[in-house]
Amino acid sequence: MNIRFYNATIFTMTADMSLQSGEVWVFDHLIGYVGEAKPNNIQWDREYNLAGNLIMPGFKNAHTHSAMTFLRSFADDLPLDKWLNEKIFPMEEKLNDDSIYVFSKIAIMEYLTSGITSNFDMYIRPDPVIQASVDCGFRTVMTGGLNNFTQSVEEIENCYQKYNGYNDLISYILGFHAEYTCSRELLEGLALIAKKHQAPVYCHNSETAKEVQECIQRYGTTPTVFLDSLGMFHYGGGGFHCVHMTEDDINVCVKHNLSIVSNPASNAKLASGIAPLIKFMKYGINLALGTDGPASNNALDMFREMYLATVLAKLYEQDAAAMDANEVLKMATVGGAKAMGLYQCDTLQRGKLADLIVIDLNRPNMQPVNNVTKNLVYSGSKENVILTMVNGKILYENGDFDVGEEPAKIYEQANKILETLK
Repeated sequence: MNIRFYNATIFTMTADMSLQSGEVWVFDHLIGYVGEAKPNNIQWDREYNLAGNLIMPGFKNAHTHSAMTFLRSFADDLPLDKWLNEKIFPMEEKLNDDSIYVFSKIAIMEYLTSGITSNFDMYIRPDPVIQASVDCGFRTVMTGGLNNFTQSVEEIENCYQKYNGYNDLISYILGFHAEYTCSRELLEGLALIAKKHQAPVYCHNSETAKEVQECIQRYGTTPTVFLDSLGMFHYGGGGFHCVHMTEDDINVCVKHNLSIVSNPASNAKLASGIAPLIKFMKYGINLALGTDGPASNNALDMFREMYLATVLAKLYEQDAAAMDANEVLKMATVGGAKAMGLYQCDTLQRGKLADLIVIDLNRPNMQPVNNVTKNLVYSGSKENVILTMVNGKILYENGDFDVGEEPAKIYEQANKILETLK
């Protein structure tokens, strides 16, 4: 379809972070024009008068476990180790592909309401998660969840080969759950696969102080340094959480140009700590934002993550000037795109993929207008998202979804499945 957005406030998220007035044209799945209004004789399928509302690149949710919607509010108010081992893992063992597929669709719908146009997902069985994304028209980067109990190095490599080039909406990055859930043999095997394909690797890393201390007891060093000694990060990648990082860990990130994906809501809720984002920024490390899964967050809300990322950084540094809101917007968009390898949908520019959102500025929480970008981070919310487009297709608009199936049917299926799991 050819779609023209006009009378728009445009936030391209290019280097200068400035706003402009004008139009954005979308041809099929690509952005064809961004700039001032100009005459045209194009046959439009739809012309959308934004009436001054904001159009910008979609948010990139750079760490998720989509299918875990079935555990939302199921095991709250527990420490991470008990939460994971006593509540989460036993329930996940009951899942099959059909249930993972349905629960993933609920997450995708929630992403769309928050202006999220792509996610970086890790789950024990990737096939149904990927199928849910394809069927909904949503963009997903999948990574491996290799651990001692599920998946194998061979399965991870098979997925890497199968899903890169599988569909325009899907890509796959090598990964494993965490150092503490993988034997040394598994980790060495994955490092060899990364070397074979010259590929980046991602994992949960240094989420808790306990995790770091136990790794030191096992291997005499921190998880980041240990994994580096195996050759895990020679071709890049990064870590999710990275709350408890030493100077040596940070140096590994710098050496291999690793990305760090912060998950402030999940880390706060599980009392894991506050990641030292300002320190990471000073070292030039690429930063991204993720919600983590709905079992630990419990929302999939990028506005909440942005707000927490900046205010917790200020608290951590004891400096109200720390972590400018514009830096957090970069984390939620271009930083996430870089971490996920989505270089074609990071900004609003001609030739880029049409993954974009429209933000309603005519709401009380966005008025009066002193600074639009600060408003997005400090007072913006999901209520301001009025349109979410992925790959040139509008999947969410004014509360309505176009994901191939009626929401009520998805909710009904999900609740029926949930009853069989309890």
